[in-house]
Amino acid sequence: MEWNIIENNLNNISFALLLITLILYWINLIIKPYDLIQNIGSLLTIIINLSLSISLIIRWINNKYFPLSNLYESLLFLTWCITLINIILETKSKSKLIGAITIPISLFTIAFASISLPQNMKVAAPLVPALRSNWLMMHVTIMMISYATLMIGSLLSILFLIISNKKDIDITVQGNSQNYNKNLLLRYDLNYLPNNSNFIAHKRDNYKRINLLESLDNLSYRIIGFGFPLLTIGIIAGAVWANEAWGTYWSWDPKETWALITWLVFAIYLHSRLNQSWQGKKPAILASIGFIIVWICYLGVNFLGKGLHSYGWIS
Repeated sequence: MEWNIIENNLNNISFALLLITLILYWINLIIKPYDLIQNIGSLLTIIINLSLSISLIIRWINNKYFPLSNLYESLLFLTWCITLINIILETKSKSKLIGAITIPISLFTIAFASISLPQNMKVAAPLVPALRSNWLMMHVTIMMISYATLMIGSLLSILFLIISNKKDIDITVQGNSQNYNKNLLLRYDLNYLPNNSNFIAHKRDNYKRINLLESLDNLSYRIIGFGFPLLTIGIIAGAVWANEAWGTYWSWDPKETWALITWLVFAIYLHSRLNQSWQGKKPAILASIGFIIVWICYLGVNFLGKGLHSYGWIS
């Protein structure tokens, strides 16, 4: 019982710190950027991830199985995945936008788990026969990590669309009967452009915006490119497990159907990016749709209908 109290306290601490971290990231993004605020936000994210890690480990030890058997545990694990990916991306990219878009999702997820779910769904119960398998850790863990990764990649695409403001950005500078392309602006000083301070300031902002959009688009593509193979492996592992538990690799269960839809959406996205048939906003729109599809696959199916994956059903 004492361990349960510690686990609940750790989850409550994570929720409170996520709220504080969200405020810090948004202050740093909207008002004025400070390295100190950014560093505090990153440190709090690490503390949140460690708190969730300890909470999940306590639950694992107490119940003798990996804590992914019900919706409450999977929501906690999803929050852990998102915060971990956030830490890795911030370390690699040094971007101030990563935490500002991932922390709200983490806060929503843990708030839904802690506040919305009834108490009986938070209590660990003996595993149903279908879940008493080593495939539980492999299949569900990989699927949850892929969900978290695809969510973050899709969020970056949504941010791309918001910043682009539904307009094509002109990367050609015209003035004094001369054209200055983007590479020229990056190579030479802006003072060589037409002698107009407003013109120069406008184009400087324009090219900063272009660089930001290119960075977001590239990062989104790389993250989705990492999450898609994980989703593929997770679906294959689930099919093997389904055959072992239910005697069939595929039964068109609602969760399986939406997992396939999710796979197809991101497969089309990656295909369009690899053969360069789509550029700019079109793949970003598709990835943004993928964000909704992932949530339907993960959470919405539990509300829309029952099936073989009914252990997370909310009545």
